[in-house]
Amino acid sequence: MREKVLAWLQDNVPPKRIQHILGVEQMAIELARHYQLDTNTAATSGLMHDLAKYFKPQRLLALARAEGLPIDEVDIAAPHLLHADVSAIVARDEFGITDPEILHAIADHTLGKPEMSPMSCIIFLADTLEAGRGDTEELQSLRQLSYQNLHRAVWHTCDYSLQYLLSTRCLIHPRTIRTRNWAMTASYAQADN
Repeated sequence: MREKVLAWLQDNVPPKRIQHILGVEQMAIELARHYQLDTNTAATSGLMHDLAKYFKPQRLLALARAEGLPIDEVDIAAPHLLHADVSAIVARDEFGITDPEILHAIADHTLGKPEMSPMSCIIFLADTLEAGRGDTEELQSLRQLSYQNLHRAVWHTCDYSLQYLLSTRCLIHPRTIRTRNWAMTASYAQADN
């Protein structure tokens, strides 16, 4: 299956993006191993997380609408934000993936989602923190945190992304804010136990 996915990716995404995808796959495996989760599920989710990354905006919107996904004004203004949800559709339809854990991890990797599973948290983190994203002090700190506390790492990674979106004057999807607030609350609840 991996070779089939890689061949598909070579036809549908640029080489630089494939390097990112392989970085996400590797970090996802490492995090899954650390948290004693299934490394095959992590690898498959990481490898397929950006299947629809380079689909044209109208194609993303059309596939999302055909699937009955909720689409709001931010999705319409910035359809590339739908690529995670559409990548899960492609994983199902093109590669026969039916495991809900994999499909959710793929769908949740960009904006996150409140009540994400640990596997979804791992793919969300790996997408932002894989080694190819850079080596700043802030990224190093977030990487360390991802091995200490998943919820706290999701919260702080959301903050990192929000700072970037604000500084570049990009639209912010409400799901990112809901994900951040959920992760912060979950992190505090975990600390209280």
